[in-house]
Amino acid sequence: MIQVTKVSKSFETIQAVKDISFSIQKGEVFGLLGPNGAGKSTTINMLSTILKSDCGSIHIDGYDLSENQNNCKHLIGVVPQEISLYDEFTAYDNLLFWGSLYKVPIKELKQRITHLLDLIGLTERKNDMIKTFSGGMKRRINIAAALLHQPKILFMDEPTVGVDPQSRNRIFEIIETLNKQDITIVYTTHYMEEVERLCNRIAIIDAGEIIAQGTQSELQQISNVKEAVEITFKSMSSPQKEKLIELLSFNMNFNSSKVIIECNANKELSKIISACNSSGLIIEDLHLNKVNLEAIFLNLTGKQLRD
Repeated sequence: MIQVTKVSKSFETIQAVKDISFSIQKGEVFGLLGPNGAGKSTTINMLSTILKSDCGSIHIDGYDLSENQNNCKHLIGVVPQEISLYDEFTAYDNLLFWGSLYKVPIKELKQRITHLLDLIGLTERKNDMIKTFSGGMKRRINIAAALLHQPKILFMDEPTVGVDPQSRNRIFEIIETLNKQDITIVYTTHYMEEVERLCNRIAIIDAGEIIAQGTQSELQQISNVKEAVEITFKSMSSPQKEKLIELLSFNMNFNSSKVIIECNANKELSKIISACNSSGLIIEDLHLNKVNLEAIFLNLTGKQLRD
């Protein structure tokens, strides 16, 4: 559905995007995960024809973006990071205005608006001025505006920034509904939990470069991050340590009275606790180090996502 090959973009002396390549399949929710300033918005702006790349190629549904911008524009909807609504218009009038720009016939447009207001849960507020809406409600109207022409692809640039938990969850539900309708979604965020919930595949982007991409399990393999059980004992003698090594066949890293055991924690925890007891070790603290995107990102980039 989308093919990006060796694309770069600079602004004077700053190279915002550096030789990135990725592909997105039809019906996929593809996440661009990275900190602020990583190049996510620049990438979205190039894909949505707002910016022109310096080099490389972008193909959308078989069309070369550099040669077929109009064809590509009909295929895509864009939910920008900034709210693109008129405060003095009602929600309904905003959608009428944006729909008219897509030249959707008025009868059909009104039907689509009714459907989309129901989808985003704002039917009862359709006649209220946008200036009376919360940030989360405005973002939901923003999503509806991007869907009026029934695009095959939806670009969403940080769509939950500054929204309340209720609106954030509603946005997640909207995305999941759209995905079931086979709409391809490109989703940028710096919130790992959003990518973990929503995205089929993920590209980790940092300082304008794609560090790694794939499913979460594929990223785990690339990063070599292992699930582990971390245990701190009251004390640990050499005989106790040797007994624990004898009872457990896992890779273990010891540091004073602490041990980190690489294993499937949910499956092996009872066996590990039993071995500790058999070795005469008293557990003071136990922590499960689960493999998540935060651990993977840290391993691949050497820094926390929000640094």
